[in-house]
Amino acid sequence: MTGSMSAEERLYADLKAAGIDYAVHEHPAVFTVEESRTIKTEIDCLHTKNLFLKDEGGAFFLLTVPAEARIDLKRVHPLLGCRRLSFGKPDAMERLIGVTPGSVTPLAMINAEPGAIILVLDNELAVDQPVGVHPLRNTATLTLAGNDILAMAKGWGHEPRIVDLPNL
Repeated sequence: MTGSMSAEERLYADLKAAGIDYAVHEHPAVFTVEESRTIKTEIDCLHTKNLFLKDEGGAFFLLTVPAEARIDLKRVHPLLGCRRLSFGKPDAMERLIGVTPGSVTPLAMINAEPGAIILVLDNELAVDQPVGVHPLRNTATLTLAGNDILAMAKGWGHEPRIVDLPNL
């Protein structure tokens, strides 16, 4: 049966099976934090931005941080213990996590093979309060506890990392 379900349907089924409370808020497509400013005022949660990154050694990272965080990639790689970082290419994004630019979300780990990409969550989001992320598409925001994002990633076979990423 799983083969006939879309990735988003599998996501909702997994959330339900895990007993996780969540809410889905439909909205027009947004591709950037700037475009989402209006939506943020309507959805009460910690808002996020997600960066699909690759280091010089070929390792991939999905970095989820508070929406307003300023991130300097030159200063992030030492915190992650990896080589210099750059943005990953859209074809690698689609291949590894099954989403396209604008729809990146930590919940895309449902599509990733364990070990293929490392999920890194800022410690401000690893909390028991609502965090807003895309449900594999950029025309909705799904709110769930940040700790539940971590639990889901672990349930899909990943070892997410929680890092204190000061505004760099």
